[in-house]
Amino acid sequence: MLLNPEFTEKLIRKYERRVAPFTFIIGFLFDTLTLSRIDLWIDHLVIILYLALAGLGIIIFNFYENGSLRFRPLDAVFAFIPVVIQFAFGGLFSAFVIFYTKSLTFAKSWFFLLILVALLIGNERFRRRYQRFVFQVSIYFIAVFSYFVFLFPILFRKIGADIFIISGLAALGFIAFFLSFFSYFVPAQIKKGRKGLMASVAVIYAVFNIFYFANIIPPIPLSLKESGIYHSVQRVDEEEYAVSYEKAPLYTPFQDTNWIYHYRPDERVYYFTSVFAPTKFNIPVLHQWSHYSQKEKKWIIQNRIKFNIFGGRDGGYRGYSYKTAIEPGKWRVETITEGGQVIGRETFQIIETSQEPDLEYGLR
Repeated sequence: MLLNPEFTEKLIRKYERRVAPFTFIIGFLFDTLTLSRIDLWIDHLVIILYLALAGLGIIIFNFYENGSLRFRPLDAVFAFIPVVIQFAFGGLFSAFVIFYTKSLTFAKSWFFLLILVALLIGNERFRRRYQRFVFQVSIYFIAVFSYFVFLFPILFRKIGADIFIISGLAALGFIAFFLSFFSYFVPAQIKKGRKGLMASVAVIYAVFNIFYFANIIPPIPLSLKESGIYHSVQRVDEEEYAVSYEKAPLYTPFQDTNWIYHYRPDERVYYFTSVFAPTKFNIPVLHQWSHYSQKEKKWIIQNRIKFNIFGGRDGGYRGYSYKTAIEPGKWRVETITEGGQVIGRETFQIIETSQEPDLEYGLR
């Protein structure tokens, strides 16, 4: 009875609604706990295994469905193959959400994150669609492109438009090789879906490029570990900085420094950041100070301070900039790449005062 394909299909239909949410939660928690650093080989091995499993599932499913592969024991488990593909894509998009979330600034990259989350959550409802060749290849191309976007910067130890273009061309080359494999063994399948495949791959490739050059894709593999506005920053030794700051209110538990800054004339206002970069990275970043003009109703860039960060430190490479003679009002400091991608930002209000504010002291 267990070898009956009809029984297998009924079993999947009966329990998929109950199992899907459970596997989604367990899979996401597993990736959250096991995927720690974007430059660790073990994390990349997990993603490569997911990609291999998804690709193998697509190959077996379509070869079997077209009669190019006949293996009697496979009859009973054939209905499970879309579930395996679904599982692999779930693992991939779970990993991407984790890694991309670490690198994004929500105000800039929320739409890209929303797409990744939609793919992750929607994956649990896509089992029927994973039986369609064009849909399979389209989702696979998104997964490959998403991975190459942060793989190639790690391999080349730099980020920028040139590396992104190389990543995109490599993703196109990979999917072209994948499809050429199909065209050799099951040419009818490729011929049948050629127009749909070409259109889908072209649209996905165009969307990734639009998102990148519009700075919607976050500057992965860089990520902001810490940032804040301080009254003083002084290096104590190679490991620590002594800082003073106005403590954030209790209703902002994930923020250390207050967004209200009480400023005394002629003092310095410090912006301190800790930016993670993969091992052997040595790239420039900028602190961009902007003041909001009430008259012009827009942000006016005041200063850009450039310095290099060095990768490999778990807590990120620490750096700071400061500004004097700062006027009251609304201010914003962004940590950006040379290409203008936003790694992180702090927005705060300067209020001039003659009295010393209540300060907290600590080490960073």
